[in-house]
Amino acid sequence: MANLTVTIGNESFDNPIWVASGTFGYGTEAPELVDVNQLGAIVTKSITRQPREGNPPPRIVESPSGMINSIGLANIGVEKYIKELLPIYEGLSTKIIMNIAGIDIQEYVEIMEMVESVSSVIAGYEINISCPNVKKGGMEFGVDCEMTAKLTEKLRGITERLIIMKLSPNVSDIVSIGLSAEKAGADAVSAINTVVGMSINAKTEMSDIYTTYGGLSGPAIKPIGLAAVHKLYKKLGIPIIGIGGIVTGEDAAEYMLAGATAVQVGTANFRHPGITENIIDSLNTLLNDSNRSFSSELIGKVRTHS
Repeated sequence: MANLTVTIGNESFDNPIWVASGTFGYGTEAPELVDVNQLGAIVTKSITRQPREGNPPPRIVESPSGMINSIGLANIGVEKYIKELLPIYEGLSTKIIMNIAGIDIQEYVEIMEMVESVSSVIAGYEINISCPNVKKGGMEFGVDCEMTAKLTEKLRGITERLIIMKLSPNVSDIVSIGLSAEKAGADAVSAINTVVGMSINAKTEMSDIYTTYGGLSGPAIKPIGLAAVHKLYKKLGIPIIGIGGIVTGEDAAEYMLAGATAVQVGTANFRHPGITENIIDSLNTLLNDSNRSFSSELIGKVRTHS
């Protein structure tokens, strides 16, 4: 068996296979379907200062090789998260990464300060600056270098835990956004969030999503994710967590070859909640077959033609 351990900042993870925010609930919902302690990390559903109901339905539609969603950051709010979920995480051996979102810098700050004021085992925070499904906040931060830097710097002053800035593919230059986050103190970036998309029913002549547009995810966006990770890897000096269309161990290996230190499995969890265990096993087999002892040996090793 290969050694799958990876390190990001001051945290060590048992393996590079994580579950993505918004695709695995809060990590506590389906213990009979998957052994969460086998995961490298659980990135929890986005948490906002107050509970949110999210967008009206319909807000999910399948598309070729993926799905489009416009959930709108529906969540239980940070107070309930602290009261009900943080104690449960004490009993897990896997690492917990809390995803947070806000409409302005103050909301991000308040959420983090509230969590930092209590004892918890969370390893760090993934900062959602790339959600395309809300009217205010989210992607507003992720498309502007100055706003990304300002938010990152503010949060860096609150915690010593990991700060992972989640980047949007819906920008002209994702590398500039990543560099802004790095310079402001981020420990890592994750890429990519969903790609803005639309689905139309030709018979009813209606859009399939209430908000008209949503976020496309799944295998359809894997080539976009790979390119983003590779571009970021060539310019950034901090780790990258790859996201987008990961279904197999080979997919995970491709992201690592492009430059990812770890990966997040997202849409595939809806079809097969236990798929991460298969991906971990498959990655192990791939490493053994290529005579590699460590998964970290893959990072950035893709060979290009030019």
